[in-house]
Amino acid sequence: MTVSPGRPGRVATLPPRERILDAAEELFQREGIQRVGVQAIADRAGTTKMAIYRHFETKDALVAEWLRILAAEYQAAFDRVEADYPGRPREQILGLARFIADGLPSISYRGCPFINSLAELPDRAHPARRVIEEHKAHQASRLLGMCSEAGLRDPEQATAAITFVLEGAQVSTQNGSIEQAGDRLLEIVEAILAQYG
Repeated sequence: MTVSPGRPGRVATLPPRERILDAAEELFQREGIQRVGVQAIADRAGTTKMAIYRHFETKDALVAEWLRILAAEYQAAFDRVEADYPGRPREQILGLARFIADGLPSISYRGCPFINSLAELPDRAHPARRVIEEHKAHQASRLLGMCSEAGLRDPEQATAAITFVLEGAQVSTQNGSIEQAGDRLLEIVEAILAQYG
């Protein structure tokens, strides 16, 4: 997103669509998708419900677009580690683990938006749920490519193990069950790379 919640004055300077998305992000993260109505988003964005429906056909479409933007931010992390470590897939994998580890403090407060959204959207046909499933599949595919390029023995199993650790670290941080989750995450990913190396 272009504006961090809680920075007064910035939201009002954005174009209407971005104001709506920023307001939705803040409210969905803080209160959950189901508890936030379109009127609350309109109030936070300084606009009207009618204006929201001019940009987004339904609330579900707004939720899906918010998650598409978040997914793009995660995919940008893949792009960054590939650019930072060209031709060095092991370092790329560790870079992804560091990206997740660095983001854990904010997850401890709000939780992972993808995990939270899945819990709130049991209907597998929901457009936002499809966005999450496609994002996770794309993420796994890119990680598999890195594991294959790294020459890991059984790259599919290595991808599964790393994915379980990345996802598990986020859930464990959210529920407070593991201390120093970021450090432990990095140690475990390094161990997986050694195990399958």
